[in-house]
Amino acid sequence: MTNIPETGRSTRVQVRLVVIQVLVISLLGTLGGRLWYLQIREGDQYAKEASGNHVQQVVQPAVRGSILDARGVALADNETRLVVSASRTELLKMKDDGKAVLTKLAGVLGMDPEEVMLKVRLCDAETPQPCWNGSPYQPIPITDEATAKQALQIRERAEDFPGITAEPQALRRYARPGKANTAQVLGYLSPVTDEEITQAEDTSSPYLRSDMVGRSGLERQYDKQLRGKAGVTRYEVDNLGRVIGEAEADPAEAGANLVTSIDSRVQRIAEYELNEAMKAARKEMDRNTNRTYEADSGAVVVMEAKTGRVVAMASNPTYDPNAWVGGISAKDYATLTGKKSNYPLLNRAIQGQSAPGSIFKVIPTAAAIQAGYSFEGPYNCSSSYSIGGQVFKNFESQNHGPISLGRALEVSCDTVFYALSHEEWKRDGGNKPKKNAHDWFYKTAHQFGLGEETGIDLPNEVTGRVPDRQWKLDYWKANKDVWCKTGKKDGSYAERIAYENCLEGNRLRAGDSVNYSIGQGDTLVTPIQMATIYSAISNGGTLYNPTVGKAVISPDGKTVTEIEPEAHGKLPTSKKTLAQMDEALEGVATRGTAAWRFGGWPQDEIPMHAKTGTAEVYGKQTTSWFATYTKEYSIVMTISQGGTGSGASGPAVRNIYNALYGVSESGEIDKKKALLPTPQKNLPKVRTDGTIKSPKVSKDPVKDRAASPSPDAGATTPQEDPAADPQQPGTVPSPEIGNRETRRRHRRRRGGTCGRTRRAAA
Repeated sequence: MTNIPETGRSTRVQVRLVVIQVLVISLLGTLGGRLWYLQIREGDQYAKEASGNHVQQVVQPAVRGSILDARGVALADNETRLVVSASRTELLKMKDDGKAVLTKLAGVLGMDPEEVMLKVRLCDAETPQPCWNGSPYQPIPITDEATAKQALQIRERAEDFPGITAEPQALRRYARPGKANTAQVLGYLSPVTDEEITQAEDTSSPYLRSDMVGRSGLERQYDKQLRGKAGVTRYEVDNLGRVIGEAEADPAEAGANLVTSIDSRVQRIAEYELNEAMKAARKEMDRNTNRTYEADSGAVVVMEAKTGRVVAMASNPTYDPNAWVGGISAKDYATLTGKKSNYPLLNRAIQGQSAPGSIFKVIPTAAAIQAGYSFEGPYNCSSSYSIGGQVFKNFESQNHGPISLGRALEVSCDTVFYALSHEEWKRDGGNKPKKNAHDWFYKTAHQFGLGEETGIDLPNEVTGRVPDRQWKLDYWKANKDVWCKTGKKDGSYAERIAYENCLEGNRLRAGDSVNYSIGQGDTLVTPIQMATIYSAISNGGTLYNPTVGKAVISPDGKTVTEIEPEAHGKLPTSKKTLAQMDEALEGVATRGTAAWRFGGWPQDEIPMHAKTGTAEVYGKQTTSWFATYTKEYSIVMTISQGGTGSGASGPAVRNIYNALYGVSESGEIDKKKALLPTPQKNLPKVRTDGTIKSPKVSKDPVKDRAASPSPDAGATTPQEDPAADPQQPGTVPSPEIGNRETRRRHRRRRGGTCGRTRRAAA
């Protein structure tokens, strides 16, 4: 055994001690540096985050502003309901996490205990509805339809229901005054999503998780103004979530009120007449298909001719907007968005596209003048027009001989427009277009505002379509492969068309121009576009952006922001041409294709102008169009698969005018029965306490035509009648008011056409 000298052993021990000392000092230095970094350099940031981890907020939702008609009648406001809520924080303090209390609560409310328990669980990516996606410190609503008796049971036996509250809260109500539904115009609300909260974080109007957001219609378009600002109370809590104090509180700010140009009485008439016209059409036999008309959808627009403001806008099929209040079931949502019910959520006045038929002829009339043709003509209105062996017939093969463009509008002569468009097509080079082809018929349509949005203050408006050369080329490129695969030279009609399109679908052919000239072929328009155009003809040529919103008024009525009419263009016509077209369209109503619908109309006192249209779409029945205007209003109605323009839509449009001006069937004018002989000018008055001066609301203007309207209609501020509506906007009504049975029923249950077309008729 080798002996190690004592001095050697001592040296090694000292080395080891030094190494350990260095390691300890290094670790202490590292910890010290990290401590300095956390406490000094980043101390403020971490202190702020630590403080935030111990502060929780409870949100008091803002009262959403009302949506009013032009006279101050509420179209959408708020009503008080008894809401039963549960505090999740209190429930989790109990041994069984509150299951016993929730089971007892379900018994009082007449609900399934499992449903109640599901409602208080927190939502996450793996948790399906029902669940709560708000703050866990926020009271979680169990039901908003508690009765007074149920609320009293809960409050009187508070010791049996710890953590449970029953109190009145304001919820959205779609009032439907006088049975005016206005569903697609108003839209609906639904809870804000996580994505929307993130997107709005750095904006001037951030969302809170408790917010309800407008999803369509005016509720979406003016959501920022209507929503207001929620109140937030911040509580200090310990690491177990127990409240130990109140940090600060920001009071809620109510949303502003939106005044619209809608008149609820006219809206009700428009909805009723559209629905009645569709029902009547379904009883008529279609001679082309030997079955009754389907009349599966329709729309009508009533517009102020001099401002573009929308007085009424109806779309059918429709729905009850109150179905969305308090949440909507998957079953109801499927019904509202499904093919079987024909998509009632669609606002067909701004989203329904179809060929316009002969109401389009004002555009080729203006185009012909721009191209250098004479308004007086004469032009041969023959019974048919042939191009390369293909015969294009006039409606019912009528022959009117040599006529002017004005007379061609009156009798809706197709062959006059066939010849003009064909001549212009040849001038532009035919199948081999000139480099600088004028394309007057297509250029004029764009100048009239077609092929683009009108700019209406409603979301999701569609553009329609002007099938010009560029569109033909783009469409051919997108569909060529399919056409070439399915097309057959000797196949069915659709297969032959596909075959032709495969070979030369990029070309603007003579047949395309001929069809286009009478509002057929691939042309698509919306009712709001045509109402804008006919309003412009009425007012002297100004194309206004249609508007529904008229003013935004603060909750106390002190701040009023008016939404002024704005124009987006002028019709490409001279005053002389416009006057000639105006005279011709008056002739349509007095001696032309619409004269039989305006028999007895007081033409001398209220000059009526009209144009009828019946568009054919391959594979479907004809689409009815009726476009009209007076000095004050334009009205356009369309019914898909409804028949002829004057036959299907004519009576309904006449009845709307009768209601507006107080005209009887014999042509007598009773001003006391006139709903709106001139547009409403003054805004309703909002008092400082938030209540609104509004006139008496008729139970149903359709069934109460004999009742005199407010004497101020269309002229002065509506007369005050506080007793007219027990739920004045801005007030807190009784929770018993409202259609409770309708809401419970909802809880229990919780396009356009585009095709190859051939010709148009008057």
